[in-house]
Amino acid sequence: MKKHLIHVVAVLLWLAAACAAAQPAGQAPAAAASPGVTAERILFGQSAALGGPAANLGTEMRRGIVAAFDEVNRAGGVGGRRLELRSYDDRYEPELAIENTRRLIDDDRVFALIGAVGTPTSAATEPIARAAAVPFIAPYSGAEFLRDPALGHVVNVRASYFEETETIVARLIGDLGIARIAVLYQDDSFGRSGLAGVRRALERRGLELVGAGTYMRNTTAVKTALLGLEREKPEAIIVIGAYQPSAVFTQWARKLGIGAHIVNISFVGSDALAASVNDAGNNVYVSQVMPFPEGDDLPLLSQYRQALVASDGGARPSYGSLEGYVAGRLTAAVLARAGNPPTREGFLSALGDTGTFDIGGFILKYGRRDNSGSHQVYLTVIHDGAVVPTDRLAR
Repeated sequence: MKKHLIHVVAVLLWLAAACAAAQPAGQAPAAAASPGVTAERILFGQSAALGGPAANLGTEMRRGIVAAFDEVNRAGGVGGRRLELRSYDDRYEPELAIENTRRLIDDDRVFALIGAVGTPTSAATEPIARAAAVPFIAPYSGAEFLRDPALGHVVNVRASYFEETETIVARLIGDLGIARIAVLYQDDSFGRSGLAGVRRALERRGLELVGAGTYMRNTTAVKTALLGLEREKPEAIIVIGAYQPSAVFTQWARKLGIGAHIVNISFVGSDALAASVNDAGNNVYVSQVMPFPEGDDLPLLSQYRQALVASDGGARPSYGSLEGYVAGRLTAAVLARAGNPPTREGFLSALGDTGTFDIGGFILKYGRRDNSGSHQVYLTVIHDGAVVPTDRLAR
C-alpha cells in the first residue's frame, strides 16, 4: 500500500510539473477545444483485434492503455479531465477497421485514435485519420510507411520492422554464423514490410534470401509453405506473422524434424505464441520492442505492473499491455503540454516541440519531422513455456 501511495504521488507530481511547463505565466488558453474534449473528460478511440485469431494482440494493447489512463485518472486526470477509451473490434480485418474508424471520428467524435493493431488495418485507417486531422497514436505496427516524416499526425512508439529484422539478421550471422536464411510471411502489407526488412538486412551483408513462403491473414494454412521452404535447406526461418499461424508452423517444423532456427518478430505476440506452441516452442526466438515486462532494470516496469494490478487485478504482465501502457503514459505527458483546453493541433505541436519523453527510463524521441519514438530492439527466447530475455542466440 505504501509503495502504491508513493507511486500515485509521483504521478501527481509528474502531471503537475508537465502542466506547469506547458503553461508559462500569461499564456492564453486555446479558444476552443477539439472534438472529444469536455470539461470532465478527453475521449480516445481504438479499432483493434479484440476477437478472432489475433484477439490477444488487441486485448493486451487495450489493457495497457486502460491501465495507464486509470493511473492518470486516479491522480486527477490531465487538467482535471479524465482520459477515456472507446474500443471497437475489427478482428484484424481492414474493412471492419475502416467502419470502426469512421464511427469513432464521425459519430463518437473522439479526440484521437490510439492503439490500432496491425499493418493492413493501419494502412486502411491512417488516411481517414489524416483527412480528418486526427492524431493516430501508437499503432501496433512497425511498418515503414507509418514512419514517413510527412505524416505529422502519426505518433509511433515502437521500433520499426526494419530495425527488428536488422537486429535478427545481425544476430543470426554474428552469434551463429548462419547465412542461409528464409522467411515465412503473411501475404499482405504487414508480411511484405517484414520481408522487405529481411531482404534489406541481407543485402547490406552481400547475402540473398534462400526462400520465402506465404500464408493468408487470419488462417493457419502454413504446412505447404513449410514444405517449400524445407526444400531450400535454410539454417534459420524468420516468421513475419501472428501467433496462431506461427505456432502451427513451429509445431509442424518440429514434427517433421526440421532443424532450422525459428525467429519471430514482435508482432507475433510472444506470450500468446508461447501458450499456443506447447513443447515445440523451446528455443524459438522473438524480437521485442519493449523491455522485459517482469524485469526491474527500469522504473517504468514496476510502475507498469502496479498500474496493471490496480486496473485489472487478474491480468498478467505482457509485452502487449506494456506497449499499451507506454502509449497511454506518453499520451498523458503530451496532453499536459497541449494547452487548456487541449486541441489536436496543440497535442501534435507539443509532441514535436518537447521532443524527448522519459517514460520511467524508457526514452521516446520526436521532432517536427520525426514521428518514430523508440528504436530499441530486444531479444527473447521461449523456454519451458515462458518468454525470457536473452543476450544472444544459441545453438
